[in-house]
Amino acid sequence: MWRHYYERWGSMTIDQLGSEMIGLVPDLSKYVPPARTFDKHVYSPWTGTGLHQQLRNAGIDTVIITGGETDVCVLATMLGAIDWGFRVILVTDALCSSADETHDAMMNVYLNRFGEQAETVKTQTLLDSWPGRARARRAS
Repeated sequence: MWRHYYERWGSMTIDQLGSEMIGLVPDLSKYVPPARTFDKHVYSPWTGTGLHQQLRNAGIDTVIITGGETDVCVLATMLGAIDWGFRVILVTDALCSSADETHDAMMNVYLNRFGEQAETVKTQTLLDSWPGRARARRAS
C-alpha cells in the first residue's frame, strides 16, 4: 500500500524533495543535542522506533504535539500517545494540513471527541505556562 501512496505523492520522497528539505530548520537544530530527533518511515512515530520506551526511560510522561498533516501524522501521533498512556497536549495553532476541510474536521474531532484524553492549548498559552519561563517572569 505504501507503493500506491508514493505513486500518488511522489513529491513527498527524498528523491524529489531533496535531502536538504527533510532536516530540522536551523532555529530548531541548534537544540540538538541535548534534544533528540526521531526519524519515522510511516505516519506514526510509535511504530518501529522504540519512541515510547525512550520517552519512558527518560522519565517523560507528557507529549506536546505540533506539526503538519492534522488528519494524518498528527492523528497517528496523538492516538499512539494516548494508547501508550502519555499526557497529550495539542497546540492548536501549531497544526496544519494540506487540506483545509479535513484539518477543520479533525480539529473538531480533537476538541470534541478526545477532550478527556488530549488537552488543547494555543502556542502563547503553552509558552506562558512553561516552567522555566514562568519562574523567569516571577523573578523579574
